Amino acid sequence: MLDEDLLRQPLPYRMAPRSLDEYVGQEHIVGKGKLLRRMIEADRLSSVILFGPPGTGKTALARLIAHCTTSKFRSLNAVTSGVSDIKAVIEDALNPIISEGRKTVLFIDEIHRFNKLQQDALLPYVEDGTVVLIGATTENPFFEVNKALVSRSTVLKLEPLTDENIVTILKNAINDKERGYGSTDVKISDSTLSKIAALSGGDARNSLKALELAVMTTAPDNTGAIVITDEVVSDCMQKRTVIFDKDGESHYDNISAMIKSMRGSDPDAAVLYLARALEGGEDIEFLARRILICAAEDVGLANPNALLIASAAYQAAAAVGMPEARIPLAEACILVASSPKSNASYLAVDKALSDVRSMDTGTVPMHLRNAPAKGMEDLGYSVGYKYPHDFPGHVTKQQYMPDAVKDRRYYVPTGIGYEKNIIEYLNYVERMINKDD
Repeated sequence: MLDEDLLRQPLPYRMAPRSLDEYVGQEHIVGKGKLLRRMIEADRLSSVILFGPPGTGKTALARLIAHCTTSKFRSLNAVTSGVSDIKAVIEDALNPIISEGRKTVLFIDEIHRFNKLQQDALLPYVEDGTVVLIGATTENPFFEVNKALVSRSTVLKLEPLTDENIVTILKNAINDKERGYGSTDVKISDSTLSKIAALSGGDARNSLKALELAVMTTAPDNTGAIVITDEVVSDCMQKRTVIFDKDGESHYDNISAMIKSMRGSDPDAAVLYLARALEGGEDIEFLARRILICAAEDVGLANPNALLIASAAYQAAAAVGMPEARIPLAEACILVASSPKSNASYLAVDKALSDVRSMDTGTVPMHLRNAPAKGMEDLGYSVGYKYPHDFPGHVTKQQYMPDAVKDRRYYVPTGIGYEKNIIEYLNYVERMINKDD
């Protein structure tokens, strides 16, 4: 049975791996022969920053390093620590009596929460090797951590654990007699373990918390066994953990995937990323704007109605709010993804803007200018303008472009979707104009 000290600790803490062989997942950095494993086994650590979603093993790796290294190991949490705490660690590291001549490894959890002053206080001592930094963060350090610290560290990304990884971790907890439930008759099927894994969202901590809650709240049956069923798991976990931080990296990753799925004409992927964003609490007007932009930029005139529907969805979503806003947003998202695509208009305006910014695009031809005041026609304003509706087909030959760029062409329709009609009409205009010759 568990001793009293272990009983006071949560199961996720008790089951933290004690060796690299017990560590589950992240084979790309701690597998046999991989960089971090070699550093740990050789006790030749250099500064590293570990980043990834919660429950993927960042703190567990730091605890492993603490057990494996002969260096002095110190730990700070960026939420509760300040510059004075950093200075205290540095002073101890520089004191040969306290440090015993050994290097100091400093683990900082949630390092992204350190402000600029705190990070700057740490930088020179990481740079000169006084301390070896191990930082852990759920945020992308390239955005959230001092660039100088990042450049002096090896950045390692941890991925969400697979369902197979989670099931392995759960089985270890159930079978471990010292730290887990190996001395307790816990019965749980593989399918129920898989359900916990599926609901945990790749987070080992969540899965172990769910197992612990299930065991603690389930009465033994008449044989003394604690039977964990799907119903018990559903009650303990309620719904799947969504890995989504509307202010963090997953926000950018998810919206990027939604846009690229719409652009790539995959409505299923597009609406999935939309659903993830909605479930994560993303701002509905932000989502509506992204759909609106995609309708204009990527669908364009291949389906002119897409922009109208995206605009209507924006207004509807803002008017009704959640949860009903999900419906017009989904309709617009799916329509944009399912529409033919053309970025011809987007390219046209950018090419025209480039010319305007980089060259003299000339003056407006005199015949296109208005003559609202008496005497302006005497100066040539509006003189010679041909009103198209006075001519057959409602078109006639005249110059619209300034002389300086009269041979430039900006809009090149693709012939996809409605742009087929545009090409037909522009060809018709060309034929009618040529008749004038």
